Amino acid sequence: AKCQCKVVPRQRTNCGYPGISAAECKKIGCCFNASVPSVPWCYNPKPKKVKKVCPNDPYTRINCGHPGIKPRECIKKGCCFRARPAGVPWCFYHRTVEE
Repeated sequence: AKCQCKVVPRQRTNCGYPGISAAECKKIGCCFNASVPSVPWCYNPKPKKVKKVCPNDPYTRINCGHPGIKPRECIKKGCCFRARPAGVPWCFYHRTVEE
């Protein structure tokens, strides 16, 4: 992702070898920017930002509790709780998504 390559030049960490081409650099999953002299041009991207969300589709829920679990017990386990619809887990795991 482009935003992962927005690294301040002095904070870039080298990713590649001297004289690497832009195409070769990108092929190995690194960022390339040759606009600033005397800093790495082929450098490591910033880590992806992720967040935990409770999935909206009730039919993709993965059970995190037991029948009759109380909302407080479920939340204490670090899971999502929604007491609807019938026939799907009400206490279920978060999904990790990229921001």
